[in-house]
Amino acid sequence: MRLILASSSPRRQAILKRLGYKFDVITAGVKETTLKKRPSGKVMDLALKKAFSVAALYPDAVVIGGDTLVYCKGEVLGKPKDKKDALRLLKKENGSWQSVYSGLAVICKNKNKILRGYDITRCKARHLDNKTLLELSGKHLDKAGAYAMQDKDDMFIERCEGSQDNVVGFPSELFLEMIKEFEND
Repeated sequence: MRLILASSSPRRQAILKRLGYKFDVITAGVKETTLKKRPSGKVMDLALKKAFSVAALYPDAVVIGGDTLVYCKGEVLGKPKDKKDALRLLKKENGSWQSVYSGLAVICKNKNKILRGYDITRCKARHLDNKTLLELSGKHLDKAGAYAMQDKDDMFIERCEGSQDNVVGFPSELFLEMIKEFEND
């Protein structure tokens, strides 16, 4: 079974390697836009779009697509556009609970098998002063919510309830359940 991760995320790759899987990385070239409104719908839709874009080129392979966002105070927070936007996101999250949603799609086009799902982890951000938030605002422009819990120098997240892999962007428990469906064929 050829396994392809449709993501260039080093964090997703590291988790998949830690789980013991050999895989190729082929980045999905899709626009990260969706008409879905709910956070769970958004991450599953985008994960599916990414997986389908790669599966169209490799129909015999099992393709994994993923997407992550943060939901805080009624707003979906994706990746910041720039440092100013990152500061806005961090101020919104500062001292608050938020939910990190990661969607996952695992598909094999030729077998007509499509699985998708999502996981949620609740995280509590520390309350930091404006100077510290400004310092953090330029560090994680490529991450949903503008923070990186896995970064040893990022002290923004105080506590998590749920999967830390999910916060990093790859819900490993969900993946292990899904991949069984393909390994048993």
